[in-house]
Amino acid sequence: MRRAVCPGSFDPITNGHLDIIARASKLYDVVHVAVMINQSKQGLFTVDERMDLIREVTGAYGNVVVESHHGLLVDFCKERDIPAIVKGLRAVSDFDYELQMAQMNNGLSGVETLFVPTNPTYSFLSSSLVKEVAAWGGDVSHLLPPQVHAALVQRLGEK
Repeated sequence: MRRAVCPGSFDPITNGHLDIIARASKLYDVVHVAVMINQSKQGLFTVDERMDLIREVTGAYGNVVVESHHGLLVDFCKERDIPAIVKGLRAVSDFDYELQMAQMNNGLSGVETLFVPTNPTYSFLSSSLVKEVAAWGGDVSHLLPPQVHAALVQRLGEK
């Protein structure tokens, strides 16, 4: 069984993230979406809320498993016998950082990283940018799955 992981903070999941996950789901039998926990970052959504949103928007794929992890991604991979990490690349600046991470991960555990070029429609897209634009009242509905957009609008309305 071919297995891979798509890691990230997904705060919130965007159409760019979803595009990478969808493409990975066509290449692998099982795709684990790992919501990575960074204690030094305060997310807009809790880890459980992010996982619920991801499950909701990936449910139709049928081969996506959503989990959270605190620690090294290679440990997540070892625990689940996952040989590959799938990462989207938006720009050359992403490649510089991601290449270093891929080489470190491979050196630590032998896990391979597959880089998938982002759909040009989403080449500028990040969760941070979406949250910032939305917080100032900008329309980001075309950048998020409808359920995620509704949750974002509700959350920002609470603040």
